[in-house]
Amino acid sequence: MNRIGERIKKKREFHKLNLNELAGKVGISPSALSQIEKSKSFPSIVTLKSIAENLHTTVGELLGENEAMVNNPVVLRSEMKLTDQNRSGTNVYLLSHHNANKQMDTYLIRFAKTSGMENLLSDSQGQVFCHILTGEVRFQIEDKTYLLKQGDSIYLNARNSKDAVNNADGISEMLWIQSPANF
Repeated sequence: MNRIGERIKKKREFHKLNLNELAGKVGISPSALSQIEKSKSFPSIVTLKSIAENLHTTVGELLGENEAMVNNPVVLRSEMKLTDQNRSGTNVYLLSHHNANKQMDTYLIRFAKTSGMENLLSDSQGQVFCHILTGEVRFQIEDKTYLLKQGDSIYLNARNSKDAVNNADGISEMLWIQSPANF
C-alpha cells in the first residue's frame, strides 16, 4: 500500500502536472496530495478514482495490480488478449502486458477476408510501424494507396487519415507498433 503514493507521483510527473494542477483537478488541497504521494495518508476510494481518471490510468494500476506482469516480459501465444474487434471481422490482440510506463504498444491485427480497420486504433497518436506477417493489406493514407504483401512494412504518423483493408483471399495478419503507448 505504501507504493500508491510513489505510483501517483510518477504518473503525475509523466503527464507533466505539478502538485497544484493535479490537486486542483481532483478537488483536494496540494498539501493533501503531497501527504498521499509521501504515503503519510491514504486517499479515499472516491479521491483515488478521481486521481486515476485525471492521470489517465486505473485505480488498479495505482494499487499495483499489474506489477507482477511487469516483472515478466514474456507473453505466450496463449496469453494474447483480444482488446478490440469490429463488425467487418478484424480482431486486435495486445502482444504485451499492460504497463502504464511502457513507451509503445504492440498489437497483432488479424483481418478476416475483406475486413478493415474501421473504428479500431483510431485514437492512436505519435508514430506507427506496421509489418505484414501473412496475406496482403491495402493501406489508404491521406490520398495515396499502398499495397503491402507478406514481409512488407510501413511507417506512418498516427494522426494521418488512414485505413487498412485485407486484400487477400484469406486471413491477413499485421504487426502494429505504436509509440507512445495508449493509456
